Amino acid sequence: MHVIIDLCVVPLGVGVSVSPQIAACQRVIRASGLEYRMHAYGTNIEGPWDEVMAVVKRCHEVVHEMGAPRITTTLKLGTRTDREQHMDDKVESVETLLRDDPANDS
Repeated sequence: MHVIIDLCVVPLGVGVSVSPQIAACQRVIRASGLEYRMHAYGTNIEGPWDEVMAVVKRCHEVVHEMGAPRITTTLKLGTRTDREQHMDDKVESVETLLRDDPANDS
């Protein structure tokens, strides 16, 4: 099953800046070969369910290995069975509506 997730991993007990831990998690995601897009408050990842969930697990393992005693993660996910859809398709459908919006003619 194909899944698109929005992942936000927040290490606790490591100080105010969590950039090193987030960079480590991004390395895990990049190494997976899955499609992903990092954004200001997380990362969208898409691919086969088991592969995506293995990346989430590995992110937790790596961040714990870096010394984070706790991690809180927010995970939103979506699947479809009626047709194939990718994260870029979802964004493009909204951008198309915005381009075609008569309010843009001003």
